[in-house]
Order: sequence, then structure tokens, then C-alpha cells
Amino acid sequence: MAVRVAVLGLGEAGSEIARGLVDAGAVVQGYDPIRPAPSGVHVRHSEADAVIGAQLVLSVNSAADAPTALRNGARAAHQAVWADLNTGSAGLKRDLAAALAESSPTSLFADVALMSPVPGRGLRTPMLVSGPGARQFAETLGPLGAGVTIIDGGPGQAATRKLLRSVFFKGLAAAVVEALAAARTVGLEPWLRDNIADELARADATTVERLVAGSAEHALRRSHEMAAAAELLAELGVEPRIAGASRDLLVELAHSNHAEERTV
Repeated sequence: MAVRVAVLGLGEAGSEIARGLVDAGAVVQGYDPIRPAPSGVHVRHSEADAVIGAQLVLSVNSAADAPTALRNGARAAHQAVWADLNTGSAGLKRDLAAALAESSPTSLFADVALMSPVPGRGLRTPMLVSGPGARQFAETLGPLGAGVTIIDGGPGQAATRKLLRSVFFKGLAAAVVEALAAARTVGLEPWLRDNIADELARADATTVERLVAGSAEHALRRSHEMAAAAELLAELGVEPRIAGASRDLLVELAHSNHAEERTV
């Protein structure tokens, strides 16, 4: 018997995942107040209508809309796993789990973190899942081709891991964008692109420790360097958001180092 899945939110991510589920043989019931459903998805006209009879509910709208989707659909989700795939805080995931337990006591909540962009991967997007519905979520989607890793612990554990990674990866992306914008104004963008690509290609298992230890050891000198970098960007007409934040962090590290030296 085919697995019946409800997909709430048929934007870019939701549509690709829904399409993958259809291709894998699942019966997919979809709801989105604005976007059309992909071919093969059975269109429903409300969250509550979409989740009726579903063994698994995938909420793939937005963190802002997740509470509304759950409030509108939870009472119709009997003995289902309600999986929230939205990028939200750990606190939001715990709040959603509590709301589900109150509205639909027979349902289980799963906190799901999508660990790479969905376009091009769809259902095969790497996923982390935690919470009481984690194992059932994995057992349902795994045979359909999803790559699911179960994380021990309650709701919020998967979200925490994704957001910690986002601090690094999205912060890195922001630094690259800012640096290239400045380089572009002086005709050095190709040179800097090659330099960044070379640094990333040479990164290995020791890179993280070198970055952390080097920042602590050379904080004062590097804070002066980033102050000069921030001044350069300002002169070039590029607001030094990342360069300025880097300078400020290094100044704090330098002050902390000085305080530790005085107490030794």
C-alpha cells in the first residue's frame, strides 16, 4: 500500500520534494494558498483537508507560517508524524511540538533540518531529524530514497545543528560577497576570486584549528589589519559590515588575551 504524505507549502523546496515523492510512488496531498501543485500531487484546499489520511505531514512553508499551518491542520492529523522542515530556531521547533501534542495527542513531531539546497536534489536532500517522530519519519522516507540521519534528543536538536552550520557557511558567503564587491570597484575581482578558490581548495582537517588558534594568538595585529580593511572598503563605497564585525571580534579577543596575561 502506497505511503500517503501531505505537503504543506508548494514553493521551490516543497514542490521538488513533492515531485520526488510522487516519482517514488507515494500518494501526495498538497496545499498551498498561492502556488500551483506539481503534476501528480492531489490538490487540497486547506491544511486540514490536506492532512486527512496522511501518515506523514511535511510542513515546508516558512518559519513564520509554520505555527499557522500546524494550528490549521493538526486536529485533522490522526496518528501522523508532523514533520517541520522549515528553517527556524530550536525554540520554535519545541513550541511547535508542544502545540501538536495539545492539538493532536496521537501524532508525533519531527524536527527536520534540510542540510543543503533542495533544488536539484529534491527528496534526496540530506536531512537531519530529531524529536519523538524522528525514527518513524526516517522509516517512512528512507525507502523512498530520502537521505535521513536521526539525531538523538528532542525537537530543536536538528535545528540547532543546521543553524550552527549556517553561522559559518552563510557568514563565509557574506564575507566573500563583501570582499568581491570591493574588489570589483578596483578591477581586482578575477584575482580575488582565484585567491578565494585556491584557499578553499587547500582547506583540510587542520584548517579549523589554525583559524581558531591563529585568531586568538594574533588578535591584536589582526584587529589592526581588519580596521584598515574596513577603512578601505568605506573609501571604495562598500559598507564594511563583515570587515567591521571581524575587526570588533578581534578587538574583543585581544582585550581578553590582555586580561588573561594580567592575571597570570
